[in-house]
Amino acid sequence: MPSGIHHVTGITKNVQANVDFYMGFLGLHLVKQTGGYEDAEQLHLFYGDVHGAPGSVVSFLVWEDGATGRVGEGQAGEIAFAVPLDSIGEWLTRALDVRMPVEQPTREFGETVLRLKDPDGIIVKLVGTDLGREPLQTGQVAPTRLRAVTLFSGDPAATAEFAEKFGYRMSATEGQIQRMVSDTDAIDIRDTRGFFGGIPGTGVLDHVAFRAPDAAALREMRVSLARAHEPTNVHDRKYFLSLYARDPAGLLFEYATDAPGFAVDEPAGHLGETLLIPDHDTARAADLRAMLPQFAQPGEPRMPKRSLPFVHRFRHPEDPDGSVMLLLHGTGGNEADLMPLAAGLNPRATLLGVRGRATEEHVTRFFRRFDVETFDQEDIRAEARAFEAFLHAAVQGYGLDTEAVTVLGYSNGANFAASVMALHPGLIRRAILLRAIPVLIELPQVDLSSAQVLLLTGRDDPLSSEAPRLAQWLQDSGAGVESEVVEAGHEISPADLNAARAWLTR
Repeated sequence: MPSGIHHVTGITKNVQANVDFYMGFLGLHLVKQTGGYEDAEQLHLFYGDVHGAPGSVVSFLVWEDGATGRVGEGQAGEIAFAVPLDSIGEWLTRALDVRMPVEQPTREFGETVLRLKDPDGIIVKLVGTDLGREPLQTGQVAPTRLRAVTLFSGDPAATAEFAEKFGYRMSATEGQIQRMVSDTDAIDIRDTRGFFGGIPGTGVLDHVAFRAPDAAALREMRVSLARAHEPTNVHDRKYFLSLYARDPAGLLFEYATDAPGFAVDEPAGHLGETLLIPDHDTARAADLRAMLPQFAQPGEPRMPKRSLPFVHRFRHPEDPDGSVMLLLHGTGGNEADLMPLAAGLNPRATLLGVRGRATEEHVTRFFRRFDVETFDQEDIRAEARAFEAFLHAAVQGYGLDTEAVTVLGYSNGANFAASVMALHPGLIRRAILLRAIPVLIELPQVDLSSAQVLLLTGRDDPLSSEAPRLAQWLQDSGAGVESEVVEAGHEISPADLNAARAWLTR
């Protein structure tokens, strides 16, 4: 009967750095890349041995450029991989060679341990133990299985009692850490009474999953947990069935079956090669593939990411035509929101999504407002200056052709683009503005004779009354303007796609 850790799941804010560490440095295999089963707009990567065997897998939810969490009480705090006992010195040398922060080897529970931190700051331990070998592509030795996970608990006794349900038994104690073991691995329960509580976000381990023999055992566990803890539903994650429960200290545990495994939708030997979309979201598969962040595997060419004033993300098509669409989302959106629309307008365009920096009750915008019709003029000007710096740096840093850039803005993003044109004439030369209205109190007299603009207004949009004033100002400034009213409200509709595609063709 299987027991032990099935997988451990963390959260990363930088998919490329995550891939470079777990595949490039550690040498794990990417065994699955998929849209999340709870949120398909969230990329989920699984690493492990070549088969993705339970007990070897660590997975990451990708919150690209997301908020950083805090590791603390009620969370898993460290993850440990087993490596050959005689390879610790080799790993230390490799870490030093790439200037990775690393501590000197220590001894824990009779084993040699090398502590590293992944790019998000998650503590990764390499534990010297003879649990098998697997060669890296570089000829080094890669981890073949998980050795342990450290749990930060404010009630260690209750956590230990809860862990017994998953096949663990007490083994030893060192200082404030109790070690419990299964037949294959260990969990280390650290007494963190008095610590700050953990906060979800990037750079934390979200949960630990333990192995269930089969679906029947899963159902039995569900009934058992329901007697003393909050009831939990069984989830079909395609590659395993699972249920979730929190122990009395607040730690999130998962119980997951070994079957059917990661080869259910990709042939063995080709795991992780294709971006997959959950079955319940296949109707919007094309949109999701446009929105999910891209990455390069070790050895593949990649574009270095520049540190610029705005959070941004590229989407590179397979057959680029040299054009670039710069995307400015609406209120509450993010840098990926308009990528499906832009990919539909021109599948061969390189997309550059930009995230606004202002917030309103935790909602992302490009500038602040005081109420629905009153906008912060100083903030508009400040953010426009920052955007000017961003665009100049992006052109230089990424080698973009300014003549090939079309700005696509929606609602708040479209209003911002129009303001940038007014405050920094000549910066934006071609724009598609959906549901745009003027937000500057005074529209200056500027020369926009080099600009071409398409304005798309929804016939039933309650905010559209000011759109004609924006169109007139653009014309008076010398811009080439086409203004069209589409059958829609404030939302984006298929009519917008058709009108914008026709304008781009012309």
